[in-house]
Amino acid sequence: MTEAGALAGTLGPRYRRIFAAATISNLGDGVFVIALPLVAADLTRDPRAIAGVMLALGLPWLVFALLAGALVDRWDRRVVMVVADLIRGALVGGLALAVATDNHSMAMLYGVGFCLGMAETMFDNASQTILPSIVTDEQLLPRANGRLYAAETVTNQFIGPPLGGLLVAAAAAVPFWLDAASFLAASALVASIPGRFRGRPAAGGDEQTSRSLPAEIGEGLRWLWGHRLLRNLALLLGLLNMWATAGFAVMVLFAQEILGLDEVGFGLLLSCPAVGSLLGGLFTERLVARIGTGPVIWFGCFGASLSVLLVAPFSTALVVGPVLGLMGLAGAAWNVVTVSLRQQIIPDHLLGRVNSVYRFLGWGSMPLGALAGGLLADTFGLRAPFWIGGAILIVASAYFAPGFTSANVATAKSAAAKSAAAKSAATEAAASASRA
Repeated sequence: MTEAGALAGTLGPRYRRIFAAATISNLGDGVFVIALPLVAADLTRDPRAIAGVMLALGLPWLVFALLAGALVDRWDRRVVMVVADLIRGALVGGLALAVATDNHSMAMLYGVGFCLGMAETMFDNASQTILPSIVTDEQLLPRANGRLYAAETVTNQFIGPPLGGLLVAAAAAVPFWLDAASFLAASALVASIPGRFRGRPAAGGDEQTSRSLPAEIGEGLRWLWGHRLLRNLALLLGLLNMWATAGFAVMVLFAQEILGLDEVGFGLLLSCPAVGSLLGGLFTERLVARIGTGPVIWFGCFGASLSVLLVAPFSTALVVGPVLGLMGLAGAAWNVVTVSLRQQIIPDHLLGRVNSVYRFLGWGSMPLGALAGGLLADTFGLRAPFWIGGAILIVASAYFAPGFTSANVATAKSAAAKSAAAKSAATEAAASASRA
């Protein structure tokens, strides 16, 4: 995409391929996310064992995310996305074959889940990091992220889960075959995008080839920890994801035993957040323009916290469904704003590493949440993760939210723009001196 195209308000053909790839892949993921816990629930009714599947999926964000960020900054980000999707397609295809031949086990679900999570850390980091090179006008990033999130919502949450429930009811292996095919199709689309997308070096040289991985990871850690706004957003995100995961880790049992839902009903329940998420993905950009970034972030954290708490006291899907819709709306608003903010203020040569540190803090807590959810549900009942998690999140949001003001966001963007301008001038001066 050319700079002129960006300024004209168009996202360009390369973005459309990213969008198409994300849409196809997320449809498969939406089917997978309903199929995996249902297959696990057929093997065991132990809440701890069921939660272990979520633990396995999330654990790589705790143990591998930092290294993934450093590698994404070293390598071509498009190539990383293609290879990661090919690996994920092979893994899910193997699981489909095992389920079809009735050779699957809980140990296999844990192993496949962990390997999928490893590939996801690479893919997700690369996909967020590549976007500023695809959409070169930073003013269009909220729109680009919002459309991606809306497409993810429709396919991953609205179409995928009920479709997955129907497919599981027909044949347990079919959803996994569909997910494997979606990964292969997405990898082909990303591979067709022209250009090279390796991170631009910092002013003064190509540091990625001259420094060790631990040194590069350390730089990303120091940068994020020294940026108060992003650090606090990451810490609160970690708590939000931890306690949301605690509930969702046992949601299949909650839906079956408390709400009285079957496979199809469970799929429909998980599609409820899609309505809110779709609205959030499509309209957050306009909401920011009307009320400012700070209030939207406030709505994101308090809305998500309240929705976790409100699941606990009810025993009917007619109430729990709309509550999950609120969770989807709040989560979409949070994600569109905070992802765009990171893409706007983190230097390109650090984007993969700082993103990985951010997601290490924000997503690495999910396996801990899955573990906590399983233990709490086993000890105190299936409502306990929602009661305890919701209360903790409301307190945490009240602590962090005062720093998430529109003024603080504007200050952070201004500082990033000045730093980028200074580095650009230094690079040009170095190039001029070299030519002389």
